[in-house]
Amino acid sequence: MAQIIGSLCSSHVPAIGRAIAQQLQQEPYWKPFFDGWGPAQRWLAQARPDVLVVFYNDHGLNFFLDKMPTFAIGATPEYSNADEGWGLPQVPAFRGEVDLSWHLVNALVGEDFDLTTCQEMRVDHAITNPMQLMFPGPAWPVRIVPICINTVQFPLPSARRCWALGDAVGRAVRAWDSDARVLVVGSGGLSHQLDGERAGFIHRDFDLAFLESLVHNPRWATQFDTHQLVEQAGTQGVELLMWLAARAALGDGATRVHQSYHIPISNTAAGLLVMAPAG
Repeated sequence: MAQIIGSLCSSHVPAIGRAIAQQLQQEPYWKPFFDGWGPAQRWLAQARPDVLVVFYNDHGLNFFLDKMPTFAIGATPEYSNADEGWGLPQVPAFRGEVDLSWHLVNALVGEDFDLTTCQEMRVDHAITNPMQLMFPGPAWPVRIVPICINTVQFPLPSARRCWALGDAVGRAVRAWDSDARVLVVGSGGLSHQLDGERAGFIHRDFDLAFLESLVHNPRWATQFDTHQLVEQAGTQGVELLMWLAARAALGDGATRVHQSYHIPISNTAAGLLVMAPAG
């Protein structure tokens, strides 16, 4: 059976992609952020994942407001990206793990999750930026299964529902007939708000409490409803739902491998958390 070797949760703000494209990693503004990734990259080199299951949120490249599924999963051999209007260069296409995709589709539908199954799917900076941070080399050494969670158009899925989704994904991955080493990724957040009278909002105390909870009290955030999460983390900070799903996939216990938190990046709190299964 497949093995879940850990979880990596990361911010994905578009400015990261621009900094990588312009090779600004050692500039004073960016250096603290990129330095925080060194231990994670070294851990990945030792952990050697074969497949990544990536919880992320689409920003209009694949879905738009006229058609916004609550949960969608990719089931295609390849995922490409395109210019979203940020002027970010395209990166090489990502290889898909179709067998795991269909295994997850069948398992999740069997547990009463209503999924949009995508046999054509493009992915945006929510996947390209974490992938470039995890694997800065010229090629992708892994295959991916993207799972999109709506954090754009209300009503949003609750934190409880996203935890249940991640838990079901974790159990299905461990039941997959494969010897693959699987890393679960949560892409998004942490606290930020890009619009309205709270534009520029960052809630450091909440972010740090959330990071700590994922290790020691992982269901902590499920106490909040969607409006409470928006109040605590900002309109776009609800992307932390991806972190919650990724943590749930790990199972009952987790140990912290590495953590980094830096503010601000483009008026956003940037977080990184690497966890391994307990024991």
